Parts: sequence; C-alpha cells; structure tokens
Amino acid sequence: MTLTTGNGRRGRPGHSLESLLDIAVAAFIERGFEATSMDELAVRLGVTKSAIYHHVPSKVELLRLALDRALDALFAVTEEPGATRGRAIDRLEHVVRGSVRVLAAELPSVTLLLRVRGNSEVERAALARRRAFDRFVTDLVRAAEEEGDVRPDVDPAVTSRLLFGAVNSLAEWYRPDGGLSADDLADALIRTSFEGLRTRT
Repeated sequence: MTLTTGNGRRGRPGHSLESLLDIAVAAFIERGFEATSMDELAVRLGVTKSAIYHHVPSKVELLRLALDRALDALFAVTEEPGATRGRAIDRLEHVVRGSVRVLAAELPSVTLLLRVRGNSEVERAALARRRAFDRFVTDLVRAAEEEGDVRPDVDPAVTSRLLFGAVNSLAEWYRPDGGLSADDLADALIRTSFEGLRTRT
C-alpha cells in the first residue's frame, strides 16, 4: 500500500512510508539519529535515496514522524471515554493501561521517544508534548486525591513520575513476542502500583 507524506506527495508502490519509518526508527535506536545517514537507510531498504526522498524531504522529517507516531498514540488514549468520564482514579487507571498498550504496539517509536534529549527543534517539540502528557496525568492524580481515592501524603507530580517511570521502564525489557500480552502486563502494573496508591478503606 502506498502512503502519502505530510506534504501530500505519494511514495513509489512497494515502498510505503510506514516501512520506511520502521527501518529508520530501528537505525536511529541502533546507531543514533546523528550517526544514521540517508545512504544507510537506502541500503537497509534496498532502494535508492531518491526513493526515500519521494516520501520525505529529510532525515529530520523521519524523526518527527516517528516521534509523532508514539506521541499521537499516547494522546489518543487521553481522549478515550475511559480517560474523560467517571472518577479520576478510574480515568487514571485507564490512561496507565492505555499507555502500556501503546508501548507494546509502538515499542520502537516509544523507545526512540524515551531517548530524546532535546538536541534539535524536533526533539524539543517532542519533549514539550511529553511534558503536556505528564501534566495531564498529574492533574488526574491530583483530582483522584481530591476525591479521596488516592493517598494525600505523596505529591501528585511524584506519583505521576513513579507511575510512568514504571511504564517507561517496560521499553527496556518487554518484548511483544515474549509470551506476555499487553493486557497481562497492564494488569500486573495496575495491581502492583495502584495497591499502594489507593487510600485505605
């Protein structure tokens, strides 16, 4: 299937933008963004550089698209009914579960996102979106605390960082083909983390 790029140009049949992104993300993780050249990507794909430029104008655009793929999926979770309706503690659980599913489905792109350090405008934009996501989660923790469902003796921002520190650490060891499903993984994380997070009744 041939996909279109952000500027509307169409790629050559047989070399989709998605397959190009998959190869680019793998190379960026393995070698680093700066050390990966368009020549190397062309060799890995078995195409000419001009075929790549048919899809994207630059390597930087590949990085932006890869980071947006992870970030767009995370923000999509925050717009689901489970993240916008009901008690805050339940919405928080929904967002954590959804984030684990995103990590499992988009593991390479999420791994790349977690390695961003703000060395370029594209990376700084990605970090800004990550901070916005963190604020969304912190606000949920604070709301759950105000509703009496989360223990009040830990700062909401700290709770948020601990929760998503656990989620993000999955990128270091989780493998989708390892026999543990994303739902099983989310269940385990919820059981271990929310047990200490909830107020005692």
